[in-house]
Amino acid sequence: MSFRKRNAVISSSNNPSQAAQSSRAAENVPIPGVRPSPLDGRPTTSTGTASLDGLLAGHAGLPLGTSLLIEEHGTTDFSGVLLRYYAAEGIVQGHQVHVLGLREGWRQDLPGLATHDQSSSAKAEAPSNDKMKIAWRYESLASGGAPREREAVQRQNGSTAASTPTFCHSFDLTKRLGPADAHGQIGFHPSMSIPGVSSPQMKDSPTPFRVFIRDLTSKLANSPPSWIHRVIVPGLLSPTSYCSSSSRPEEVLQFLHALRALLRQYPARLTVAIALPVSLYPRSTGLTRWMEILCDGVIELIPLQSTAIHAPAPAPPSSKSDSKSDEQMQGILKVHSLPIFHERGGGSSENNSAGQDLSFSLSRSKGLVIKPYYLPPVGDDEQEKRNGQSSESRKESMEF
Repeated sequence: MSFRKRNAVISSSNNPSQAAQSSRAAENVPIPGVRPSPLDGRPTTSTGTASLDGLLAGHAGLPLGTSLLIEEHGTTDFSGVLLRYYAAEGIVQGHQVHVLGLREGWRQDLPGLATHDQSSSAKAEAPSNDKMKIAWRYESLASGGAPREREAVQRQNGSTAASTPTFCHSFDLTKRLGPADAHGQIGFHPSMSIPGVSSPQMKDSPTPFRVFIRDLTSKLANSPPSWIHRVIVPGLLSPTSYCSSSSRPEEVLQFLHALRALLRQYPARLTVAIALPVSLYPRSTGLTRWMEILCDGVIELIPLQSTAIHAPAPAPPSSKSDSKSDEQMQGILKVHSLPIFHERGGGSSENNSAGQDLSFSLSRSKGLVIKPYYLPPVGDDEQEKRNGQSSESRKESMEF
């Protein structure tokens, strides 16, 4: 007969409660560049463009496990700017970026981080620290210790605000992303061989779409659950990036089906952004319609064919000229579908509703700015012309 001492705790090496607590703690660790949606709480990530984040169905970002199709008319590259911001935001946040159809030279075109945010935040913190320095004696007359407690709470709130990571960074098109700011990795999967370099190709060799899906599947399966992956497909089916065999409908639709399956298999780790030249593949064709159906969100960029936009500015750049160029509309944006996940409908943000006419303009410091489109009053244009003519006549009269 064995005897056991009373009030003795028997410890076990394999405690299921400790394992459950450790797993919960690992799940609660915040992932850089990911925050819950204010609409339904699902994890979202930023596209790098603040105005585009506010447009995506009220989620304040692109929800994980979704895809966005950007259609563009003409020969401009506004969709390329959105994809560069999307890639730069992922690299700064430490995400894994996968680019299909381009080579490593595209990495040198990514915009760099802007520095005006740091200076503005420093200036904003200065007056808060110097608050009530003159009337410090009057604060001490309140109920004992209350001002000190208030100051401690303000300092604590300031420290927590400073420690919170940035969700959407601001980039400058005139700068380039340096290695010190790159925390993630970017991989390129070219869709065509280099001209002049002979490479053995078999008749039954897989298309670049299938090779990309195979590599992406293996990387998703072998990477940790906390890693976020971003897939970028610029200029899908463009003749400069894809051969004629890759432009067949069965190849493209199977590729989009496979991407959609990976998005549903990894709903908290993968996002996709695709650019499509609509001038080559109009929306009236069945192939483009099927591509829109297989994507969760579809937006259309219609640039304005104006020579004044592309002409160089005669005056040197200044703050006033930058603000005027930001206000100048460079195209119209149409929203065809948005990622909506619940029966409430989601919708869009309060500032930019999907039912309104939207316009966009390219800014050096803000990237692509999306805002509601309004026609200026007719009388303003005539008054500006008259003022210009009167000023010219005055100058002529002043000459001797």
